Amino acid sequence: MTAIAERRRSVSPRDDRGFFLAGAIVMAVTIVAGFTLNLAMGRSGFGAPLLVHAHAVAFMAWVAIYLAQNILVTRGNIALHRRLGWFAAGWVVVMLVLGCAITVFDIRVVHVPFFFRPLHFLVFNPLSLFAFAGLTYAAIALRRRTDWHRRLHFCGMAMMVAPAVGRLLPLPLLTPFAWEATFAVCLLFPLAGVVMDLRRSGHVHPAWLYGLAVTFAVLAVTEAVTYSPIGKALYQVVAAGSKGADVAPLAFGRPPGPPPGQ
Repeated sequence: MTAIAERRRSVSPRDDRGFFLAGAIVMAVTIVAGFTLNLAMGRSGFGAPLLVHAHAVAFMAWVAIYLAQNILVTRGNIALHRRLGWFAAGWVVVMLVLGCAITVFDIRVVHVPFFFRPLHFLVFNPLSLFAFAGLTYAAIALRRRTDWHRRLHFCGMAMMVAPAVGRLLPLPLLTPFAWEATFAVCLLFPLAGVVMDLRRSGHVHPAWLYGLAVTFAVLAVTEAVTYSPIGKALYQVVAAGSKGADVAPLAFGRPPGPPPGQ
């Protein structure tokens, strides 16, 4: 019995590495696919303002960092993994700044997708980003506890897949629950981790529960703030003096018309 237990412990890290690397690949492919489709469909282009490009570069760089970190761990290059990890910790700050800036920009120039309520968008975008940052920094703080470190990072990264998932789903057909539908799909990633743990050990690691709790807290706080006086006051402050001030915060936008000449 002792030999069996030792053998299980010895294969456990390798099994973990395989799951998290596969998850990182799936998330990276999903993100690339979502934004590539958006570009191919003519819904985005290279003529966007500099802030939009800076935001795109920062967030795609994070995808590359996360994937690289999992590859380094799988190959056993822990020294480089640690050095890149400290760089990544600082990069999260860049993402926070640019993520909040692009949200404010979209509100002020009335660039919110028509299947989102503007105020809803103003709340869930930065809130999701800060939840991601919180999970990421918690993972860094627990870096010596590999089981927690990997799972918290995974939950945080799953939240960053949402914009790409939203570009793959037929969100106009899912209005008024477009964001909730995207939220539900992103939950599949940490839930896959729960299933992995159950199959391997028969129990769920508490890190998944914390990650899911944070994710559902984002949903609950978003809904609460969006339909509260605080949300309306926040929108007025952000949109003041811009075209966004003339938009009803809780009204869906008008769908775009057909291409010119059709």
